[in-house]
Amino acid sequence: MRKMPYCVVMLISMTAVSQLPAAEWLQFRGPGGQGATNEKNLPLTWSDTENVVWKTELPGFGASSPIALGDRLYVTCYSGYGLDGQDAGDLEDLKLHVVCLGKDGELIWDKMVQPRQPESKRVRDHGYAGPTPVTDGEHLYVFFGKTGVLKFDLAGNQLWQADVGEKTHGWGCGTSPVLYQGLVIVNASVESGSLVAINKNSGKEVWRADGMKASWNTPHLVDTAGGKQELVVSVKDRVLAFDPATGQPLWNCEGIPDYVCPSIVSHEGVVYVIGGRQSRAIAIRGGGKGDVTDSHRLWEAKAGANVCSPVIHEGHLYWVSDRNTVAYCVRMADGEVIYAERFPDQPYASPLLGDGKLYIVTRNGGTYVLAAKPEFEQLAHNKLDDRSTFNASPIAASGRLLLRSDRFLYCIGR
Repeated sequence: MRKMPYCVVMLISMTAVSQLPAAEWLQFRGPGGQGATNEKNLPLTWSDTENVVWKTELPGFGASSPIALGDRLYVTCYSGYGLDGQDAGDLEDLKLHVVCLGKDGELIWDKMVQPRQPESKRVRDHGYAGPTPVTDGEHLYVFFGKTGVLKFDLAGNQLWQADVGEKTHGWGCGTSPVLYQGLVIVNASVESGSLVAINKNSGKEVWRADGMKASWNTPHLVDTAGGKQELVVSVKDRVLAFDPATGQPLWNCEGIPDYVCPSIVSHEGVVYVIGGRQSRAIAIRGGGKGDVTDSHRLWEAKAGANVCSPVIHEGHLYWVSDRNTVAYCVRMADGEVIYAERFPDQPYASPLLGDGKLYIVTRNGGTYVLAAKPEFEQLAHNKLDDRSTFNASPIAASGRLLLRSDRFLYCIGR
């Protein structure tokens, strides 16, 4: 990756995240939070001896994805306590990390953050660094649950820290921050049952909306037919839409009757929601007002996932369920399940769509590559000699893939 001149960085910082170059990956699930890239010639196969450009040991564990800006990568970690899912040790030794790496995987800086104690004594499966950072091209915004939202400059200097609630949960915090104009918005369901918008310059709270019940998904900005954006979140039993500038409720709809982890995706003003242990997928047309269950809910399908989010490609939704380990393809027009194929390993990561391929990173069984078409076809299965867990969703930048395990960050390329 080439290093961008200062004037270009300043120009980028003045635009919305969704308008930034697709070659960069600036938030959870990339441009628009959709888990898709326009990158071409992405690698199909790799191993420890093939197509690994570099491999860097990280200073801690975590389930957050890296983000890419210019010739730098940024990721979060935790160390000192709760490693390998164990609660042995002293909780007071827990440290949180914000890390910057260079284009060749070299560690540029590692800033430690003291967690707000007492933290949860045990966070199952993904630990204390689940949310992915977001950048506006000039600063980083990081969410560490009870410890709060923090702003850093690109040299690693902390500029402010904002409190969004003090509660914890045995499944930890899994929602990533998103940017809207001058706001940083987080789903603080665990911490306070709230959706919170913070002024990104001052760190002061601008608005707060209640109702974030049993929700571990990242808020999603939806482009409506009227040219405006709606902020949509899936919570237990309902899908909720807000004005992102003010937090004013816009519409709500009957949703997933369970706690919800998968993030929403959207296309042409329609939002697609999956989730729950009962495996459901729902399509809702945005732009409504009040309860739109009868007027804007388009279809419901018997297909879903407990953790993993979907991607959209040429009129179809694709994902692999972590609960029943089934790969799904669902037609967006009417919710018909085109295929539901048994999958060999369990993912927690959400899929990456790129170059006509679906990259499915599983927790311990390697990365599967499927054809992005409404017919199940496995193109490759790639394994690395890394016995730790891969919970982070993969990203694409500058023609390469970035995979994160609990131990290492890998750059995969031709």
